[in-house]
Amino acid sequence: MTTANGAAITPKVHLMDNRASSRHKNLDKLGRLLRAAGLRDVVSKGDLVAVKLTFGERGSTGFIHPVYVAKVVEEIKRAGGRPILTDANTLYSGARSNAYDSLTTALRNGFSYATVGAPIVILDGLVGHDYREVAISGTIFERVKIGTAILDADSLVSLAHFKGHMLGGFGGQIKNLGMGCAPRSGKQMMHSDFRPDIHLSLCKGCRMCKTWCPEGAISLVEAASLEAAGERGKETIGARLVAQVDLEKCVGCGECVATCPEGAIKVSWDSAAERVQQKMAEFALGALEAKRERFLGVSFILNVTPDCDCVPWSDASIVPDVGVAAGRDPVALDQACYELVNAQAGIRTSALGDQGVSTPDKFAFLHKVDPTAQLKHGELIGLGLRSYELVTA
Repeated sequence: MTTANGAAITPKVHLMDNRASSRHKNLDKLGRLLRAAGLRDVVSKGDLVAVKLTFGERGSTGFIHPVYVAKVVEEIKRAGGRPILTDANTLYSGARSNAYDSLTTALRNGFSYATVGAPIVILDGLVGHDYREVAISGTIFERVKIGTAILDADSLVSLAHFKGHMLGGFGGQIKNLGMGCAPRSGKQMMHSDFRPDIHLSLCKGCRMCKTWCPEGAISLVEAASLEAAGERGKETIGARLVAQVDLEKCVGCGECVATCPEGAIKVSWDSAAERVQQKMAEFALGALEAKRERFLGVSFILNVTPDCDCVPWSDASIVPDVGVAAGRDPVALDQACYELVNAQAGIRTSALGDQGVSTPDKFAFLHKVDPTAQLKHGELIGLGLRSYELVTA
């Protein structure tokens, strides 16, 4: 946003804490936050409003609680809008890789018309083919693929659960808009620089990575045969089955890294993670095409798990609950949430452990990536500004 003479306006990030009482109920506070952040400037009477969120994987519990989503739906209706909950099919082979499984998972996790007051649409169709290409001014892409439910909506309200992520360091508004609004083929474009590296001495041959691989790129082979071929020959791996990745088939979705219980699958972090983050920012730019003035982001800094909601579990929160932030600039929102989490005292009994509780960057400590790459690139391409004014509600 700019002034009449073209000067940039510092974006406002509105924040409500998570305290509550009989006079200050959480849901009432959320309603006031949405109004203060400009919901009624984003939604006009009769608008079809895409409410982009993640329904969570089967087995996870870290996604945004349906009660909060119902309150957002209620406020959109009060503003005259017609809200539709929407999420995309996933690239990985979980419980949301097609619309049937996605809708079934949404229902199992508590999202239905009865609970939230809005219908549900999978934004990229039955099997991920319902999208259009959008021209953007990126440095990597000239065109990106965005689900039609996002493009066809009049307004966009993005509900992001702020948490950790194995490639982004954290996942917030940029991930929810970029990765979350892209069809399966768009997700593949973003992950194409990622290549897993299996440390055979740690691999137990449990088959978890093989089960979750969407492309059948992982097989189990005799460890001795790899030693004979000179692969990781200096490691003592013994005679057992271990995982092997066919890099010709690999699409770089990263699910093998997230699901390996032994930490045996690593990433070439020197370039892959940064590149994926930059691509996410460019896809987010495409999702906001023609909706700059019709967008509101709402970030729930609650239950800040170390992993993404796409994994079928939810580890303990790494910091105490912060609250809910809202604003019109996705980069400013993510920057604020990132700084608010890092300002908290870490929880020793979480994945941070004794060593990570006092680290200045909790996400970098957990995932060994630079989480600011997505913020820097988002600002570079005009997605938003990293500077912000924090307004407490």
